[in-house]
Amino acid sequence: MSATLVIRQAGAADASALSQLLLPVFRAGDTYTVDPDITAADAVAYWTAPGKTTFVAERGSQTLGTYYVRANQGGGGDHVCNCGYITASDARGQGIARAMLSHSLDQARAMGFRAMQYNFVVATNTRAVATWEKAGFDIVGRLPDAFHHPADGYVDALVMYRSLV
Repeated sequence: MSATLVIRQAGAADASALSQLLLPVFRAGDTYTVDPDITAADAVAYWTAPGKTTFVAERGSQTLGTYYVRANQGGGGDHVCNCGYITASDARGQGIARAMLSHSLDQARAMGFRAMQYNFVVATNTRAVATWEKAGFDIVGRLPDAFHHPADGYVDALVMYRSLV
């Protein structure tokens, strides 16, 4: 088996690897509400914006995934976090997303969050929905036709939630 998966906080030196992960997903336009024509620099700036703590998942010298954690809301809602995850296309099915999810749950608890909420999970992203549900997330809301999918037209977006206490 190859080297162990390491998940660590991202830094400025990871910008190139991040853009290589982010751009194909954003360009596909089927899971994130990000302009598919976003530049590499803007994609990295979006993913690592102030208020987000960004991580990369690596095996050896390969960056296979990334996620961020941030407060979902301010003020009275800042005890609930939100995360975004991206796995390299050639690394899908290798447990990278599950490892990042487990890591993010631990990180969120360590950061003092009491719950995790995903605000806009595209319903056609069945692999992600199944992963989140298996990890104890509930679908607490459905936004009918909220996402314009490039192949499937208007599809629902889901709000998913899990307590961390």
